[in-house]
Amino acid sequence: MTDRNDLSVDAARRAAADDDLAAWVHRFLCSPGSDNPALADALVDPPRSWLGPVAIPLDQLHRLAGPEGHPVLEAVEEDEWRDDVADLADRVDDGMEPPPVIATYRDGRLVLEDGNHRVEAMRRAGYDEAWTVVAFADDAERDRFVTASTALADQEVGNPSGCPRRDAPGEGI
Repeated sequence: MTDRNDLSVDAARRAAADDDLAAWVHRFLCSPGSDNPALADALVDPPRSWLGPVAIPLDQLHRLAGPEGHPVLEAVEEDEWRDDVADLADRVDDGMEPPPVIATYRDGRLVLEDGNHRVEAMRRAGYDEAWTVVAFADDAERDRFVTASTALADQEVGNPSGCPRRDAPGEGI
């Protein structure tokens, strides 16, 4: 059984340092709570290039799923969405540190593959950024993204101790 700490931002950082981020993503997506082995398999086969975890502004993460009438690629039932997000927002407000969200870089934008509910809950709880693990088609695409994001690197995009809240700058999640 996977220890909860294995799904943390720190665990993702350790996996990235060991050049093992793809295995961490697979383990995370197969774990209870995410329980999405089909997505896990799709994201690691074919092999991809990975980056993260990096702090990404919430408004740069495009939701794959969400309620109808919102800018999403896949609509889900409003009641299910509302209940899941409300519960997560309460847990985030109570100090839960959400694990990184998983995104893919598609057509020049970051699309949330896993973490749609977490991002909305963090938005409602007042966070500006989410720790994100990003999959790219290949190393060249990842390198172009990093180069294009150099301007962001000059600003403080991420806080090593956590993602800042609008109402409590510098306080980690």
